[in-house]
Amino acid sequence: MASPNRIKLPQINCDLGEGCANDSEVFPFIDVASLACGGHTGSAESIDSSLKLAAKFKVKVGAHPSYFDKENFGRRSLSLSKKELEHQLEEQLSLFLQVCRKNGVSMDHIKFHGALYNDAAASSSLADILTSYLKKNYPFTPVLVPPHSMMHQEVSKKKLPFRLEVFADRRYLKTYHLAPRSQQDALLTSVSEVATQVEQILEEGIINSLGGERLPIQADTLCFHGDNPGIMDFLPQLRKRFWK
Repeated sequence: MASPNRIKLPQINCDLGEGCANDSEVFPFIDVASLACGGHTGSAESIDSSLKLAAKFKVKVGAHPSYFDKENFGRRSLSLSKKELEHQLEEQLSLFLQVCRKNGVSMDHIKFHGALYNDAAASSSLADILTSYLKKNYPFTPVLVPPHSMMHQEVSKKKLPFRLEVFADRRYLKTYHLAPRSQQDALLTSVSEVATQVEQILEEGIINSLGGERLPIQADTLCFHGDNPGIMDFLPQLRKRFWK
């Protein structure tokens, strides 16, 4: 059971609108959804469909932009000029906001996807470009960032609103970077594995790295991947166990 001493539980968030067939099953168990908006996948139609599900289950929604790279699902690092990257972001965010306005919905947050998320976590120059773009164009919209990352440093430095995001179903390296998906056990899929990690985050404020190090961690929001093959096995159980 959840500890009575814990002040506030993190939100449950999920990356959705990415073509998975079980989105409608996931929405009832989350607080926030990050919706693909045309970079790695997603379209006006998929955003519209996701917004209707979000409204039905009272879930807040944010934009989930990435590198323009549908072929690799946004999971390959790209070398882009500042101008080109900003153009890609603005195209995706404009699409997302256009569909939100049509549905009378506001944008709760911005969360970068895949390689862009990971690259910005490790690169101070990329984190500076992204946070400068946000400061200029979306200064009041919270951005989801990984703890102990370059993005965390830059949003703090620029006094941007942010939420610290920890992945409930991914393994971490001792550097606080996510273990590459190519590495064995990088993605947790079983109920027992994910439950153990969530319990450690919520009850102990730590996460075990792949190397066995106990890393202190703070989370405003926990992410579960919508394309995780085990999500409908563990998410309903964890929601009931820790959040209700």
